[in-house]
Amino acid sequence: MKNLALLICGALGKEVKTIVDEHGWDVDIYGVPAMHHFYPKKIVEAVDRKLEQLSSGYHQVVVVYGDCGTAGALEPVLDRYGAVRVRGPHCYEMFAGSDFDRIADGRPATFFLTDWLVRNFERAVVRGLGLDRYPELKPVYFQNYTDLLYLAQFVDPRLTEKAQEIATYLGLPLEVRHVGFGQLETRLAELVEAA
Repeated sequence: MKNLALLICGALGKEVKTIVDEHGWDVDIYGVPAMHHFYPKKIVEAVDRKLEQLSSGYHQVVVVYGDCGTAGALEPVLDRYGAVRVRGPHCYEMFAGSDFDRIADGRPATFFLTDWLVRNFERAVVRGLGLDRYPELKPVYFQNYTDLLYLAQFVDPRLTEKAQEIATYLGLPLEVRHVGFGQLETRLAELVEAA
């Protein structure tokens, strides 16, 4: 039996792989599709299936997900398999850290971006919400947003340029904050080192 596996949200793949490499951890990494965020019940079902496959082969499985809209439904699944989860409601909070609550309270109509969402905006948002087929829905979906906050994990001018294109498409002012991995790295390190 191997010691440790990470079961991660696909939207955190590059970040988690970088963290694992920088720390030199001996872990196996498995993913769940990021697009399940459109239907959080699918997150729960996919994590359940993966944990069923992995739990007998590892001493510990760390699930790298926030609650991500599952309304607490992940917790009983984790308990059933003895898995642990990185704490936090979602990756925006993990990346922004202690600033997230202040941002959310002071700017509640902010649309957040991460590196993954910038790279996958066309697929995840435009096609995912059907805006490619029904462009008239864009003002309906985004009419209440006042600004766009890009929480950047990596310094990448191409992603910053793409974020500006997204801001133009949405008609929202853009702010870019280079936050790195924020609390994701700290919280993940606590769980990996405890295992």
